[in-house]
Amino acid sequence: MKKTVAIAGATGFIGKWFIDKYKNEFNIIALSRNKLRYPEKSNIHWKQVDLYSISSTTKALENVDIGIYLVHSMQPSTRMNQGSFEDTDILLADNFSRAAQDCKLEQIIYVGGILPKDEYTMSKHLRSRYEVEKTLGSGLTPLTSIRAGIIIGPNGSSFRIVQKLVENLPLMACPEWTKSLNQPIDILNALQIIKWCIGNKKTFNKPLEIGGDQIIRYMDLLKITAKKMNKKRLIFSLSFITVGLSKLWVSLITGTSKFLVSPLIESLKHKMTLNPENKIDLDINYISVEDSVEKALNTKEKIPENPEFVRENTEKNTVRSVQRIANPSKRTVKFVSRIYPIWLTKTFASLVNANFDGKYVKFSFFKITLLELKVIKSRSDEKRQLFFISGGVLVKRNDLGWLEFRSVLNNEYLIAAIHEYVPRLPWILYKFTQAKVHLIVMKQFEKFLFKIPNQYSKKK
Repeated sequence: MKKTVAIAGATGFIGKWFIDKYKNEFNIIALSRNKLRYPEKSNIHWKQVDLYSISSTTKALENVDIGIYLVHSMQPSTRMNQGSFEDTDILLADNFSRAAQDCKLEQIIYVGGILPKDEYTMSKHLRSRYEVEKTLGSGLTPLTSIRAGIIIGPNGSSFRIVQKLVENLPLMACPEWTKSLNQPIDILNALQIIKWCIGNKKTFNKPLEIGGDQIIRYMDLLKITAKKMNKKRLIFSLSFITVGLSKLWVSLITGTSKFLVSPLIESLKHKMTLNPENKIDLDINYISVEDSVEKALNTKEKIPENPEFVRENTEKNTVRSVQRIANPSKRTVKFVSRIYPIWLTKTFASLVNANFDGKYVKFSFFKITLLELKVIKSRSDEKRQLFFISGGVLVKRNDLGWLEFRSVLNNEYLIAAIHEYVPRLPWILYKFTQAKVHLIVMKQFEKFLFKIPNQYSKKK
């Protein structure tokens, strides 16, 4: 019987190729934030999902055997997005892990990047991928973590940057990081390994590092690409070009957003070769770097394309805020969610009064209710407390938006997040007043959590 495989990040490079190659071997459910414009004509089942919502993600994973997670640093889906990509990635991964556990998936497969041997030297992008890996594996669903070198293939984001650099620069003065060693892998080999991992209990709850059988410098990859493109390029290194400057000039030269360039460049600061302890036990004919580059440049295969999507008419002026709060004393999320309004009242007594009656939390200015939150006990637990934004003069829509506190990464951190909030204030006024105040308040609350007396039990 065919396994049912759901792919989060189905519209990306790896997702598209996996669907194209194995659409007849698995029942594939492709997940997308947008809705198909036209009815499905293929055997691929596209599902619209909001990965920021646990309930939406859970619904998408119903009757699924295997979940493949290919999500990295999603583009903002709201008009204002307060929060770093690292914190957002943790939240999305936690949602997927929770949904997978609720739906009793057999396995989650995550494709990230090779990590440096020393965790403390990681770039923020690589550290984020490691945090995502740990978060996905924090539930009861077995995790297979695939850490890959540069994946080369037609229309691949990393190789497309290489190609554009070669196209546009006859003279390339490369930073020192281009001398870093890497083990690129062809997209077809990477897909073979992903397929091999599906349902394979030998791969459960362990990291697998994958790469080709050649170790080369990033500079060598540029030279190989230039040769295959019949471009005469003078390529050499300069020590004074910083990582920050590299991001800027690579972005300008290739026309690629700095948002996409940063992960690649920051990862290349490190030696990205396979750790023998994490190598896979699989007999595979690896495609050489030269052949892989040739194939990526002059593929004879049809490059997979996404179906046409349509963006639904949604509320335009929505806000999302995802804030990470350090939790060194391992306070429970229930305790934090209860003490927050108490702290707010004491801190801003002359301006704000908070009242909790067991069902609603109301923040008031004198007798005017600024914000009303409804406690959703049925969807709250020891690691997450959920509140619907149900009213108040600062709220334009009381049928949309929610606030949550949740613990992540073994309760080392808390996430305080607001989703789909629609402010009543005019947008410009909100942007420079209420939005700024919220960030300040959350920072002050974090400082408070460091100082609260030890007599408050961690178990409260």
